[in-house]
Amino acid sequence: MERNVAATLVFKTAADTKVAMAIAVANNPGYHSVIETLSITVNGDDVPYSELVDHHGGRFQYMEFAEPSEVTVDYRATVHGFGEADASSQMELIRYVRPSRYAESDRLLPTSYAEFGTLRGAELLHAVRNWVNGELRYVSGSSRGTDGAVETLLHRKGVCRDFAHLAIALLRSKDVPARLAAVYAPGLSPMDFHAVAEAYLDGAWRVIDPTGLAPRESMVRITTGRDSSDTAFLSTVGGSLSLRTLKVSASVNGELPVEDPRELMSLR
Repeated sequence: MERNVAATLVFKTAADTKVAMAIAVANNPGYHSVIETLSITVNGDDVPYSELVDHHGGRFQYMEFAEPSEVTVDYRATVHGFGEADASSQMELIRYVRPSRYAESDRLLPTSYAEFGTLRGAELLHAVRNWVNGELRYVSGSSRGTDGAVETLLHRKGVCRDFAHLAIALLRSKDVPARLAAVYAPGLSPMDFHAVAEAYLDGAWRVIDPTGLAPRESMVRITTGRDSSDTAFLSTVGGSLSLRTLKVSASVNGELPVEDPRELMSLR
């Protein structure tokens, strides 16, 4: 499969701002090839940056701006073939079963047991996916950046990260290691960066998309972590910025895969 992805960002920083950006396709040795370009400029001049790689292959571009700056970013990549399925250490499985900032599994434990009883394995994954899909409405701009799974459940609406956080919290409540992946998602509408959940089952990470808005087979991993606090596409580690423009595109060369929500699948 050939997948083509792109992102254009324009953001304005304050003085003395440090930025971490994650929009590039994650490193994966299984791809046949990844052909990509990345341009980061201020007033037409290239911005120096360093690239940091996390333990799941996610790539973060780190930049520092001493003066207020309007930054333009253009990223494009063509990915040929499928990547290798992601593996995890025992320590990572412990980390991903614990509550986290946006996936408060401890607070949702009674809900999880009340709704899913003694379900285990694939049955549990499918039940959580379908329950979140049925309980929430996808409403663009309906959630705040501070909302976690509990707030999402109370409001019964959200965007992709909210759907993923709720699924992750419910799975962790049942002692299933679960995490969030930021992805490019061909077929997504409205097009944007997308967030999905991954659950560890039978020695592999299985991707769950409670929104049902795009076929999982064509998704391309960007970053992975406990929740969106680990996977934000743009964040400051000092200073402040405001996002002016964001355009994302993702497509496949040919027909999109047909999505079957019951099929166990890994991000590749």
